[in-house]
Amino acid sequence: MNWDTRITRLLEIKYPIIQGGLAYLAYSDLAAAVSNAGGLGQITAMSLKSPQLLREEIHKVREKTDRPFGVNFAIGMHGKGYEEMVKVAIEENVPVISMTGGNPAPIFELLKDTDIKKLVLVAARRQAQKAEQLGADAVMVVGHEGGGHLGRDDVGTMVLVPQVADSVSIPVIASGGIGDGRGWMAAHALGAEGIEMGTRFIATKECIHASPQYIKSLLNSTETDTTIIKRSIGAPARVLKSDFTEKILEIENVSPTYEALKEYISGEANKKFIYDGDEASGFGWAGQVTGMIEDVPTVQELINRMVVQAEAIRVKWGH
Repeated sequence: MNWDTRITRLLEIKYPIIQGGLAYLAYSDLAAAVSNAGGLGQITAMSLKSPQLLREEIHKVREKTDRPFGVNFAIGMHGKGYEEMVKVAIEENVPVISMTGGNPAPIFELLKDTDIKKLVLVAARRQAQKAEQLGADAVMVVGHEGGGHLGRDDVGTMVLVPQVADSVSIPVIASGGIGDGRGWMAAHALGAEGIEMGTRFIATKECIHASPQYIKSLLNSTETDTTIIKRSIGAPARVLKSDFTEKILEIENVSPTYEALKEYISGEANKKFIYDGDEASGFGWAGQVTGMIEDVPTVQELINRMVVQAEAIRVKWGH
């Protein structure tokens, strides 16, 4: 079947499926696997310790695939310091840069006079309109079901995507709660021209940095086994429930300040669980789609399965 949309044309990919930035997890193995399977894989730039390491990771992706890929910049979580990383991505002429979690304007300025495609993650209609004004080529719209950092308004994907699609002229990519061909087709029905998946791609063979305990938790969790942390400091984010995340919520109830929380919500605490499987000392991001994850396929198997499922839906409904 023909999967031609403005997103597949913009990004020069076969299927309009984009892998999320996935802090500390999205490196060359996963990114290349997604791109080779027909989607758009991405490297997480700000999880790397230096611009040189980003350059090396870009080279590794190119050794493993000749397909387009992206570099994700989680600008809000790391404050300043991304300029040198962006310059490396420009020097390496990466096909796509995506921006999440902060004001993308400074990166847009750096990308002037380049052919790099610009994607911006948004969680509200006004953010999407602003991204379009700045010059975004497309927006990724994350609903409340998603894992990691979310919008402050608790609006689900089903409601948010059509609102954004009606408010901008650039293509919309749906994110949050999508993990199979059904979610993919639902996103198109809502007005999106592609999807982004994060949590589902963690439970794949090529996400080699995820600890066995993290994968096991994703497999064993239901759709009610996630919770929102950091709401008290204005940065809500969805994680797997655990005793550790309950401790975070207790601190938020008693002392809702960054200073009180920083030890518990740091990247180091995140890595203790996702790398080392230490559930007593760390946490893992996950969306509600974790309730739909029942196996750990290769990326190619996952995308093939989604395509079969989506095509069956298209045939059933005459599209």
